[in-house]
Amino acid sequence: MTTTLSPAPPKATAPGTSKEPIKERLAPYAYIAPFFVIFGVFGLVPLLFTFYVSLFDWNPIGDHVFIGLDNFRRLLDDPRFYNAVRNTFSIWLLSTIPELLIALGLAHLLNHVRLKWAVFFRMSMLVPYITSVAATAIVFLQLFDRDYGLLNWLLGQVGIGPIDFVQSTWGSHVLIAVMVAWRWTGYNTLLYLASLQAVPREIYEAAAVDGAGSWAQFRRITIPSLRPVIVFTIVTSTIGGLQIFTEPLLLSQSAPLTCGPVRQCQTLTLFLYEQGFGQFQFGYGAAIGVALFVLVVAFAGLNFFLSTRGRTDK
Repeated sequence: MTTTLSPAPPKATAPGTSKEPIKERLAPYAYIAPFFVIFGVFGLVPLLFTFYVSLFDWNPIGDHVFIGLDNFRRLLDDPRFYNAVRNTFSIWLLSTIPELLIALGLAHLLNHVRLKWAVFFRMSMLVPYITSVAATAIVFLQLFDRDYGLLNWLLGQVGIGPIDFVQSTWGSHVLIAVMVAWRWTGYNTLLYLASLQAVPREIYEAAAVDGAGSWAQFRRITIPSLRPVIVFTIVTSTIGGLQIFTEPLLLSQSAPLTCGPVRQCQTLTLFLYEQGFGQFQFGYGAAIGVALFVLVVAFAGLNFFLSTRGRTDK
């Protein structure tokens, strides 16, 4: 009797060993390489070049004289820089806090209220986001106009005199903040809503059976469920809010680079543009860009830390 022995199956090769085919070892790096290439070309290289230019008295059509940290010393002694910092943070606070709170409330409402045209209302949230910023500025400038604006007309009906939103410091900050909040509230609402729809409805039903009201459900279920998305929107709103440019640029037609005759709403990015491309002081403008980069990283990191503080990972 003859016994035929079948060949033994080949041994599996553990990932990462030397016997693994070279293509399989390089495939994961090839998949993620486009992101790093694009980031390096359009993100990292310009950032490093900005640091480099900030160390020079850089004439775009002339000499490049190395002056070390003189641009940063000049920046720390420039009152226009501190004015731009105050304006930037004022507009950021006035726009970001109401924007995120309203978005959170709208998302909770759209997730619970049964609407006949629910999809239509959800998609309409993106209309302000896709609308041209220039068109938005024209409309809001008409609404907030001192002499013929709808808002001042309504204020006049209750005995409040006309307010010059464009020329006053706090008024221009409110106007810009309203434009920013109007544009981004719907976008953040959809982010919150998408996250809420992943929460099983049975949790809310069980909470209702236990006697939890709408406010208790909002605090105990909605907020904890949205925590990762809330952290994301806070960080992105901080990054975007500290780099606001288009809205203040379009606000003042007589002095767009300074956002008014007394720089009442000039932000850091607008101050950078004025010095770099308005007065062709590229070295000084690059120093402003470096300072803005440091502020954005610092406050985005601080917001992330405060938003995630006390979280317990299970």
